[in-house]
Amino acid sequence: MSAGAEIDVEHMNRAVAAAARVRLATSPRPWVGAVVVSEDGAVFEGATDGQRGPHAEVMALRAAGPQRAKGATLYTTLSPCQMCAGTALLYGIPRVVIGENRTFEASEQWLRANGVDVVVLDLPECVDLMAEFIAAEPQLWNEDIGVEDAS
Repeated sequence: MSAGAEIDVEHMNRAVAAAARVRLATSPRPWVGAVVVSEDGAVFEGATDGQRGPHAEVMALRAAGPQRAKGATLYTTLSPCQMCAGTALLYGIPRVVIGENRTFEASEQWLRANGVDVVVLDLPECVDLMAEFIAAEPQLWNEDIGVEDAS
């Protein structure tokens, strides 16, 4: 594994840990974690919380603030939705590293079309975390991604 890939996995592990804390808190929101790493190496964490509000990526970007986020890398356990992708573009994020995009993918091509380097790690721990959440809370998952519940 290259040094760059090792660093990506290290930062993604921080995002996974944030998502795991949401899971342990039995949050009624998807178990997603995100980390923003600024150009100077500062790390800002975000996770979904029990509120129907900002997603993990937005929380991490808010924690960093517009100045520190500009030029940073965004690490997220799940492929970002349109809201999170738009916020990343607004904050000037040139690189997004995604833990998994099997369960959800809505904006990767749009990010790429806007010059963002998108890397998908496809990590089993991210896949497993989302699969467990979707199995436990299918109605909440469908609501969160804007899909009509089939049940």
